Amino acid sequence: MTELILDVIRWGGYFGIFILMALENVFPPVPSEIIMGFGGVLVERGEFSFWPLLIIGTAGTLVGNLFWYWLGRRWSEAQLRAFIMRWGRWLTFEWKSFVGARETFRRHGEWIVFLLRFSPVLRTIVSLPAGLAKMSLWRFCLFTFLGSLVWNTALILGGQFLSGYLEEYETIISWSIAAGLAVGVVWYIYRVVTWRRSET
Repeated sequence: MTELILDVIRWGGYFGIFILMALENVFPPVPSEIIMGFGGVLVERGEFSFWPLLIIGTAGTLVGNLFWYWLGRRWSEAQLRAFIMRWGRWLTFEWKSFVGARETFRRHGEWIVFLLRFSPVLRTIVSLPAGLAKMSLWRFCLFTFLGSLVWNTALILGGQFLSGYLEEYETIISWSIAAGLAVGVVWYIYRVVTWRRSET
């Protein structure tokens, strides 16, 4: 399992990392922890370089978030509601989640865009109210990039640290990854099935 994931990331190279990290911020089941973590393993093995991986992966994160920021900036709240009502089930994105992110953004201001990069739940959703509030593009890009830079650095370093244990504990790690992916798939299915067209 671990070598299969490494082969896929190795095959995609830095461009693949960029695409996967962008998708991770648009389509929930793509996990950044696995992408950047195993990228860190390849850094430790000398197949990737730390700084290109970090910068390119973080740029992918920014691009994925810019998609939601653009929707928030271009559309009215009514149009966003209509979009979420139509596609929210498959994005596991409910209107009440947007409302919660909007209130968090209003209470804490623009710096919340930086801080929520460390939240697995709200780190992408907050891009919508940031766009809706007409947060300046350069500030959104700066806060998103810096927050993502810190998070991705931690993931890469974690991957480098764990690299030495892959061979010794490959079976355990492989089963753990398989279990994690299975939980992710089950969670996604659960979210799709239990999704509600909440209006408030």
